[in-house]
Amino acid sequence: MGISERYLTIAHGSLVVKVPSDIFSGADGSIDAAKAEPFRDMLRNRYPWLNDNSLDAMMRKARQEYVRIMDADTKGRVVSKDLESRGLNEAALAHLERHLEQDPEDADSWYALGDLLCKMGRTEEGYKAYARGRQLF
Repeated sequence: MGISERYLTIAHGSLVVKVPSDIFSGADGSIDAAKAEPFRDMLRNRYPWLNDNSLDAMMRKARQEYVRIMDADTKGRVVSKDLESRGLNEAALAHLERHLEQDPEDADSWYALGDLLCKMGRTEEGYKAYARGRQLF
């Protein structure tokens, strides 16, 4: 399943719900309130026993699923870039390296690793990562 799928399937207890993926955006799964509120209203009408806390929990689960799928689709690059943008370079580096351990033939991730290493001042390692990425094209 890719993030291009229209719905994210989540469970809340025994209730399984399909949440529209277009409610979320970006690497962190930011919620578009204008799109989320009509969906929450529909859930309230369909399942009157759901309270605001339950709906919040469901939206958190759906957001986590969105981020997980986004991360898998981009082989760690989007989440790594988000971590880097927040100044968490070591976490971004570790995240990319974990994905490269799983798929060492991913040229795009080697290029992203090269970019990150160079920005961190580790240019020699960055150039090696770029070279590895070029070998894979």
